Amino acid sequence: MFGEIRIPDAEFKERVQKAAAILRREKLDALIVNSGEADYANVRYFSDYWPLFERAGVAISAGGDAALMVGPESAKYGADRSKIDKVFVLKDYREGADPAYPELNASSFNDVFKAIGVHGKKIRIGIASTLDTTLTEYDGIKAAFPEAEIVKANPIMVELRQIKSENELACLREGYRIAELATQQVIKEIKPGMTELQMVGVAQRVVYENGAEYEGLPMYVFSEASTRHAISRSSYRQFQKGDIVQLNLSAKIDGYSAALGYPIILGKLEGKRRDVVLFCRDAHFWSEKQVKAGVMACDIAKNFYKYFCDNGYKDNYVYGPLHGTGMIEVESPWCETSSNYPLQPNMTFNVDTFISGDTFGCRWEKGIAVTKDGCQVMSPEIGKLYELEF
Repeated sequence: MFGEIRIPDAEFKERVQKAAAILRREKLDALIVNSGEADYANVRYFSDYWPLFERAGVAISAGGDAALMVGPESAKYGADRSKIDKVFVLKDYREGADPAYPELNASSFNDVFKAIGVHGKKIRIGIASTLDTTLTEYDGIKAAFPEAEIVKANPIMVELRQIKSENELACLREGYRIAELATQQVIKEIKPGMTELQMVGVAQRVVYENGAEYEGLPMYVFSEASTRHAISRSSYRQFQKGDIVQLNLSAKIDGYSAALGYPIILGKLEGKRRDVVLFCRDAHFWSEKQVKAGVMACDIAKNFYKYFCDNGYKDNYVYGPLHGTGMIEVESPWCETSSNYPLQPNMTFNVDTFISGDTFGCRWEKGIAVTKDGCQVMSPEIGKLYELEF
């Protein structure tokens, strides 16, 4: 049955208590995390609430109490959806059209903090997800607590989210399974003359038919020149025989975003184009073999860059071998040459191997979970080079 693979209610409560313990360790009185519709993860992590149009926040006290903060039009939606019982409506979380809501008697950050047991003026407030905190939200916090010390607390959320529970892993595995179903259906239906966006539509149909709540990321179907794009959007370009087509398709299960990607060929791949695609595949499997608990992330990244350089692809290098994955398809921590942390069991990454050239590029990507002796592939295995005949 759809919807059976979920994060249980008790796990949301455990997350709040874990956050509160970190606040006490860091001598913070409260934590605020903010989210929008696109990067919803930190708010949803504690509340299961996913804002639409408006923004949202969660406030947590060092004592372990929590409240959800929503915009003026989301009072009932927030109350119905949230795993946190206390829900407040703040104008600070209004939508981007900036309505005034002159008749609304909204709550304030002071009301929220009082409800979760945070008192006093000279308090220490941590703000996580600072990139997702708007100036309006920040100004509202400052106005409510002008004598407070406000500190960046992004590492708290990385600490909480980087090690996945068994329930989180189950959500990711199901997402990868559905993403591969979508990929295989696109391979069955694609043909010259069709467009990139038509194939996005095929993939969307499959992920929803098979139980996903949403796409895990904006679906990537690129062809020829646009395969050079690390980030882009599909277009009305019509496929031609001989095209390289990059598929990166995804499914979201109870907030967890799983993306799977590899190139397919509308014909035969030959010459230098074949060399580049197969080198990228080799680099992908090289990266996977480096992963195990205790290995420093920077060491993998430095050797990955060296692998590109040693094989003559230095100028085609764009980014490192792994990125964290979970609620957002690309989340902290990244694996870069400056990443000074050891891999730990149940950290989850996408082995995301991308190469970009003058006329085309490609990506091989799948999901893994770190284990004591290596890694477990969470997605269906990839590696086959699909050369389709027409």
